Amino acid sequence: MSTFFRRKAAAVTFAVLALSLAGGGIAAAQPSAKAPPDAAQPAARGTNAQPPVTAESARKAKAALNANSTLVATTSIVVVNSNGTKARGVGTVIKWGVGQYEIQFGHIVTSGVFVATIGRGDACCIPPAGEISVAPRLGTPNAVFVQTRNSAGTATDLGFHLVVHLA
Repeated sequence: MSTFFRRKAAAVTFAVLALSLAGGGIAAAQPSAKAPPDAAQPAARGTNAQPPVTAESARKAKAALNANSTLVATTSIVVVNSNGTKARGVGTVIKWGVGQYEIQFGHIVTSGVFVATIGRGDACCIPPAGEISVAPRLGTPNAVFVQTRNSAGTATDLGFHLVVHLA
């Protein structure tokens, strides 16, 4: 009798799990409500919309490379405030626009691993919710490009923590 109840409990557990997963998939597949035609839409997420490299940015990147070009393996960490100032860590921060940041390092990082998260530069409080994307900076081998958005997908200035690991 106890074996029957154990099997029945297991079957019920799997059924609940399967229905939960199926229901989540159905909910995710539903089309979202359309915004009014005059509402501002966030930039497409699938585009590579980095601003062009300026002569000043290229000059700074070359100077950073000349200052420290010998590197075997390292981890670089930088904390950036929402206004584009560096709170701590290494690298030079350039703020391009709302939610757009370039962080330049003294070494080439194109083959590195980039990890970024929304965060504050001080020891206070939980940071606001949001999204962050990080990629190698196009045209600048010693820089990383970071974009921050609020939870609705709109470009927003948010502070963040960035780790670049080179092996």
